[in-house]
Amino acid sequence: MTTHPNIELHPDLAEMRTRFERVTTTPRAQAVEALALVTGLYIAASPWIAGFSGLSALAITNLIAGLAYCLCMGGLGSAYERTHAMAWTAVVIAAWTIVAPWVVSGSVNTTRTVVSNCIAGGIALVLALAMASMAGRERPTRSG
Repeated sequence: MTTHPNIELHPDLAEMRTRFERVTTTPRAQAVEALALVTGLYIAASPWIAGFSGLSALAITNLIAGLAYCLCMGGLGSAYERTHAMAWTAVVIAAWTIVAPWVVSGSVNTTRTVVSNCIAGGIALVLALAMASMAGRERPTRSG
């Protein structure tokens, strides 16, 4: 199998990059990214905000999951064509946030942890799915 030495000049690749650039410069994509970053920061800080930092296993889990979510969703606006697969990783992290109170060892499934993780995880899941589907949702332009 041989590779083309000028793959960067391939018309399909150029068109795909242009499409991804158009998608990420929309106000909708920028709003999704901003909301995702705030959500990830909340997940990371939620043990101290919601008051369950004493449950160390879940506190550490939320800190790691929140920071990982921020990292996955943070680079999407500026380099979507290279990082859009990371949005699917963010979907998995958001789903983990929802189920973590029941899966993490110890008795950590209190009302505070369940409510905080389910709401923040649900919002994170919706935002990650929105970002992952952005490239396929481009609207065609009208041509007269």
